[in-house]
Amino acid sequence: MTGFPLFFLPFAFVLCAIMITFAVETKTRRTSMKLIADSGSTKTDWCLAEGGRAVRTVTTRGINPFHQDAGEIYAIVESELLPQLGDAEPAEVHFYGSGCRAECVGAMAEMLGRVFTHARTVSVEGDLLGAARALCGRSEGIACILGTGSNSCLYDGMEIKANTPPLGYILGDEGSGAVLGREFLNALYKGRLSAEVAEAFACETRLGVADVVRRVYREPQANRFLASLSQFIHRHISDESLRALVRDNFRSFFRNNVLPYGRPELEVSVVGSVGYYYSAELSEAAEAEGVRLGTVERSPMAGLVRYHG
Repeated sequence: MTGFPLFFLPFAFVLCAIMITFAVETKTRRTSMKLIADSGSTKTDWCLAEGGRAVRTVTTRGINPFHQDAGEIYAIVESELLPQLGDAEPAEVHFYGSGCRAECVGAMAEMLGRVFTHARTVSVEGDLLGAARALCGRSEGIACILGTGSNSCLYDGMEIKANTPPLGYILGDEGSGAVLGREFLNALYKGRLSAEVAEAFACETRLGVADVVRRVYREPQANRFLASLSQFIHRHISDESLRALVRDNFRSFFRNNVLPYGRPELEVSVVGSVGYYYSAELSEAAEAEGVRLGTVERSPMAGLVRYHG
């Protein structure tokens, strides 16, 4: 008898069944993943998640649909993100970022839909809703961002119900790194800080009054320069005058942005590098203002993975 032996047929069928099952499970796994993005103007953190846990993380250049057109954003996604995702085909894409205003959301979602053609869901939301979902999940609370800038909202577990306008670092942004830097320079050059702090600042930064004035008034992105001074403040936080400066900045944030919601029974949770690295001073400020401080996180990503899990 020539050809394929008949007694091998059952084994062949079993092998084929195993191969088909593996292929289906692999395909299902690839298409059950969710791609979540947390984006600012400087960088975008992407996380491929499955079952409420991170599978792969990627960092690309910042994406801000208010300042960048669809072509520029597509180039970033195509050249920096896709090569690192491999053959992953996310079933859902959730993008949270600064600059995701109402007039920009439609074009941004359409562009992401063209890239991720297998995605059943593509959503684009602002960074404040991302912070609220990351910090509060599906529970009511007050969510705050304390980074280079600041923001806050009253969240009902599904959507933002109220938002005290932050107004930027010139008119507002209390609690932010930019305002902390502004208040630090004001106290430094008007003699309200210790001689040791003044000497250390001059020695470590090599900046004088003329340099500071140029950076703030004549060069772009003054808010980022001011926020960068937080690194010096943090290195010398053992100085009581600096600790008081940080506490006062947070107390001003609570008084002007959080207390007006009139919900003292709710926990106030915070995300952002300034709140995270000065968590001790943040806690002291919250206690002084009668605020119930909840979760304090550096990044919203872990919370967003849980939320979309």
